[in-house]
Amino acid sequence: MLAFISSWLTEQGVSSDNLALATLLIGLAITLVLCALAYYFTKYKLLSLINHLVMRSRNQWDDLILEHKVFERIALIIPLLTLWFLAPQLLAQETITLTILIVATKVAVAFQVARTLDAILNVIKSLSQQSASKRYLPLNATIQVIKLIIYLVTSILSISFILDKSPIYLLSGLGALTAVLLLVFQDTIKGLVASIQISANKMLAPGDWIEIPQYGADGDVLEIGLNTVKVQNFDRTVTTVPTYALISGSFKNWRDMFASGGRRIKRTITIDISSIHFYQSDDIERLSQVKLIKQYLMDKQQAITAYNQQNGITDNDLVNQRQLTNIGTFRAYIEAYLRQHDKVHQQMTCMVRQLPATATGLPLELYFFSNDQNWVNYESIQADIFDHLYAMVPVFELRVFQHPSGADWRQR
Repeated sequence: MLAFISSWLTEQGVSSDNLALATLLIGLAITLVLCALAYYFTKYKLLSLINHLVMRSRNQWDDLILEHKVFERIALIIPLLTLWFLAPQLLAQETITLTILIVATKVAVAFQVARTLDAILNVIKSLSQQSASKRYLPLNATIQVIKLIIYLVTSILSISFILDKSPIYLLSGLGALTAVLLLVFQDTIKGLVASIQISANKMLAPGDWIEIPQYGADGDVLEIGLNTVKVQNFDRTVTTVPTYALISGSFKNWRDMFASGGRRIKRTITIDISSIHFYQSDDIERLSQVKLIKQYLMDKQQAITAYNQQNGITDNDLVNQRQLTNIGTFRAYIEAYLRQHDKVHQQMTCMVRQLPATATGLPLELYFFSNDQNWVNYESIQADIFDHLYAMVPVFELRVFQHPSGADWRQR
């Protein structure tokens, strides 16, 4: 082909002094035109056909291949290979232009192949995210490591093309740079080790709600990367946390709470100690109208009467006889109220306990679980329960403790 161009130029009257340059320019022009035609054919004809076939397909994996532009990156390799093949045929072997063109083409092909493999790995990542069985695999970090290796190998090959040396020659020199490489990639190495440990111990997975106060992270895990973990906070901001920090420090994962079917509610009602007293018979009769504790009051009265008769204690002996207290009756009411509430998880712990008295009163701690883990519903459930209980406190002749306010002093 090169001889044909030279002879044609000679026939056209090109002098021998300008023949070499003219041959070079003509050959280069033909090469670039053919490469442009190859690019046009692959991009606007072949890719259009492939896109049409993918759109008609019912498979999902080929849609992901199209989404991550795998075909487009493969298509760009064709004009580069065309240039690689045609350049030696149309350009003189001794020219510096051919050498530069071939080296540049080799480097471009190497990086385009790397970009294609990058896109294929993105497809694998997207497919894995759709599979629940692979939720705890450190696939994201593994894919990032593979990408790092691919681009590292591509860089070494490119340098070998430029220097016209074997890649083995370059790799032999990396041994002396091991310490430097370990220093440069220490975060990457620690992140890889951390992601493997996180996966092996099932400590974390995308979609988990975690809290890491030292990093200001409180929300859902978006992505577990090689170096960072992305957490979308509830205010819609995104916090990035070093992957290694998750195994070197501590964090709270709410995953098991959602898996259990219940969400804990743990609050106290502080009772003014001065409002605690024994009930008289008329008080008991009045509270017997409350359905939730009617049976409790009957059982307690029978037990108290049996105890007093057994020990010969008369009704006038107020010191020695057993009596009902309003605080104990209120605690029984709370337990009965929680046991019949349709939003309380009845298969999980549900109790009301008395904590040690403090300077602010006697705390009654409610410890139970709602059967709805949704945050909005959860807050509504506990608010409704405590609204009711605070309103019921005066029924039992009790008072909730609170520090005096300005209104209290004005009343005096």
